[in-house]
Amino acid sequence: MGLKIWLNDGLVEESEAKISVFDHGLLYGDGVFEGIRVYDGKVFELQSHLERLYRSARAIRLSLPVAMETLADQVRQTVGANEINDGYIRLLVTRGTGTLGLNPLVCKQAQVIIIADEIELYPRELYEKGLRVISANTMRNHPLTVSPQIKSLNYLNNILAKLEALDRGMLEAIMYNHMGYVAEATGDNVFLVQNGRLLTPPVEAGSLDGITRQVVIRLARDNGYEVVEQNLTRFNLYDAEEIFLTGTAAEVIGIVEIDGRQVGSGKPGPVTMELLEKFEAYVRS
Repeated sequence: MGLKIWLNDGLVEESEAKISVFDHGLLYGDGVFEGIRVYDGKVFELQSHLERLYRSARAIRLSLPVAMETLADQVRQTVGANEINDGYIRLLVTRGTGTLGLNPLVCKQAQVIIIADEIELYPRELYEKGLRVISANTMRNHPLTVSPQIKSLNYLNNILAKLEALDRGMLEAIMYNHMGYVAEATGDNVFLVQNGRLLTPPVEAGSLDGITRQVVIRLARDNGYEVVEQNLTRFNLYDAEEIFLTGTAAEVIGIVEIDGRQVGSGKPGPVTMELLEKFEAYVRS
């Protein structure tokens, strides 16, 4: 049997989950989304994700047709209907059906789509062995074009960087901003360990203030680590004792090679593995 998808007013069978070809989410990437995890049947950090969704929507003048509390209940209903115990939710809000022109004001009502399914972003063994990554030539969008805090449906910038990694036989790439500072990976936040401190780019560098990023920073500080948000260069990555990524789907995963250069011992470092263990315990607490 297929999945049950929440489409606007209720659950429909996967085969019946259809949108108009005139939806501006399809025509122009005009919309916002959230990726959310489910652990042991519970939706992880749902309130934080919904608050960010509504902030993103307000930033692009997209009015959601449902109250936050109601949307939270719809998310839980979708998880329950698909019997998801450990999985992933993709919550999308598109501008809705309009015309072939750019004018968003012709779209009468936003569309809400909720998908709940299983996910494995990286093979499990890579959490023990670590990822190899490259530096992308594709520059991160300038933060004065579209704010990186808007989690929009337009991911072409990230997709082009992802293709660079895939073309070189790797799964991930580090993206840099217009000033040459580290922004983020194609879908995850970046951390490095140097002299016992955790360093991560500030959101002003062009990175999304990830929910998992926030949780890991809190866990690190609770366990005695100093966490500093500062601009980082490619040299900082090359010189790092450890590098790891955080994200909703990725969770916490170590980087063992960047641009052909070994990171640390060539295995996920002790700080990375400690924070992965702390994170896994936290999400199931």
